[in-house]
Amino acid sequence: MLLAAIVVLPVAGALGAWFDRDPGRRTVWLLGGALAHLSLVALAWRFGPGAPGFGWLAFDPLGGLVLTLVSVVFVAVACYAVGYLRREAPRGGHAFVSCMLAFLASASLVALTRHFGVLWVGMEATTLATAPLIYDPTDRRSLEAVWKYLMICSVGIALALLGTFFLATAQLAGSGGPTTLMLPDLIANAHGLHPAWLRAAFVFLLIGFGTKMGLAPMHTWLPDAHGEAPSPISALLSGALLNAAFLAVLRGFQVVHAAGLADFARPLLIGFGVLSLVVAAAFLLGQENYKRMLAYSSVEQMGLLAIGVGLSGVAAYGALLQMLGASLAKAMLFLAAGNILIGFGTKQTAEVTGLLKRLPVTGTLFVVGLFAITGSPPFAVFPGQVVMLTGAVHAGRLWIALVMVVLEATVFMAMGASMLGMVLGAANAAPRPSPEREDRWLIAPPLALMLLILLLGLYVPAGLHQALAAAAATLGGGAP
Repeated sequence: MLLAAIVVLPVAGALGAWFDRDPGRRTVWLLGGALAHLSLVALAWRFGPGAPGFGWLAFDPLGGLVLTLVSVVFVAVACYAVGYLRREAPRGGHAFVSCMLAFLASASLVALTRHFGVLWVGMEATTLATAPLIYDPTDRRSLEAVWKYLMICSVGIALALLGTFFLATAQLAGSGGPTTLMLPDLIANAHGLHPAWLRAAFVFLLIGFGTKMGLAPMHTWLPDAHGEAPSPISALLSGALLNAAFLAVLRGFQVVHAAGLADFARPLLIGFGVLSLVVAAAFLLGQENYKRMLAYSSVEQMGLLAIGVGLSGVAAYGALLQMLGASLAKAMLFLAAGNILIGFGTKQTAEVTGLLKRLPVTGTLFVVGLFAITGSPPFAVFPGQVVMLTGAVHAGRLWIALVMVVLEATVFMAMGASMLGMVLGAANAAPRPSPEREDRWLIAPPLALMLLILLLGLYVPAGLHQALAAAAATLGGGAP
């Protein structure tokens, strides 16, 4: 079965890499698993909702978008890892590749499952798969980051489990049919669900999965984990993991919307989204660590997605388009940050200068990434944000549009001051000598992501537009 293969293939690759003691062959397991996974995802789009599956697995446009994003980011990270592993000793030792492929399997399960219980298991598996990649027993900051990651996300996932129990109770207490916890059954019988239990379920699902998504004030694990993890893992966390958690929140919202309780859920999404923007903008001002700066930018982007879905209408379409562009841009920036860390040996912004002269390709990617992630044309984030602002105005929420503009301008100025200061200026002596030529394995993946962001900003293919419109429709939105 095609959908089962999308989940099982990375598991097989993880096992193969675990038992293969040769570092070179483990890289082959990683690249082969990534490319094979992307091929299967493309095949799933070819079949659409009729993609061969069984039981709790099915394919729909919303899950397909997240699944494709996870697979594309993973391919870029896998290619980058080839050059990275030649220079750096990976955390997790020989388990590095296995943990990455285990993450790919668990994130794929989250995207494809229609059972809320299995969804919860998949989200917990993403935590267990990535924690060893953050942990470094010789680094106090890393030790603190991984424990914060495990503790806070475990509390969040426990709250999400309670939300799942409340969802089952809503079926039992109402006339919503059998307690299957299957998304199609819940949506089909949504008006028979007990309203009070359904409201409670959504609140707990939002807070629980929103913790993993990085929404403020549950975001405190994110700057530490993303800032301390190896750069390819940071790219994977920001570009893939956060979107899997976002999808889990959207699954709960789909049920609430079908039950006619969207007016209860939307203010919660908007509230958490606005708070995330405020917190991110505040912590970005004067941020001295460029990896933590990118991490707080991820909090900001997750806030924008929550606001877009909360506004509904065309803003939901804009949020999904924003998700695509921002995730690719953030992965590109973290990979570029990895090159900076290799070249300069520091994460401190003030200690990096003359980047464009020392590492010209990485410096260019860093500047382009700044404009891409902050919603500047012609990159993919720009049309998504424009559609969201349009949706806010059309919905009569002018204050939300103003808040978004002011805070996004603050974010741009804060990130621009730090990043342009790193790129420009004289190339001072660095702790590590820069190579005469930048490694193609470290340059090609972020460069490919940059081109993809540019293409999506200039032109949205008809097939992608239809998928975005279909996915937005399940959230009460529509195409602009």
